[in-house]
Amino acid sequence: MKLIFVYNANAGKINALLDSAHKMVSPATYNCNLCDITFGIFSENTIWKNFRESSEIEMVFLHKDEFLKQYKSKWLPKYDFPVILSEENGALEVFISTETLNQIKTASELIRLIETSFRV
Repeated sequence: MKLIFVYNANAGKINALLDSAHKMVSPATYNCNLCDITFGIFSENTIWKNFRESSEIEMVFLHKDEFLKQYKSKWLPKYDFPVILSEENGALEVFISTETLNQIKTASELIRLIETSFRV
């Protein structure tokens, strides 16, 4: 099983710059809590990066436009973003929902939730 992290942001340098500016100017209206938790304004959160690099969990990170292109199918359910999906034998399931992600405040909380849920 692998986890697919889908950010509520589009790929590309211009989009990354716009997202960083949005985080600085109006953080309360920024609509990707997964981005906020795992990345600061300019770099990856250190706690998150250490977890990601040392974890044995297979993880894939996609922006929403990359995800929709890669997994394009008329049978693909409509997902809210950000979301963390699990993929096993080609089947996708919600692993951590948008609602749950939006309640998490720190990288440590996200890591605990992933580790707890992954063991189930």
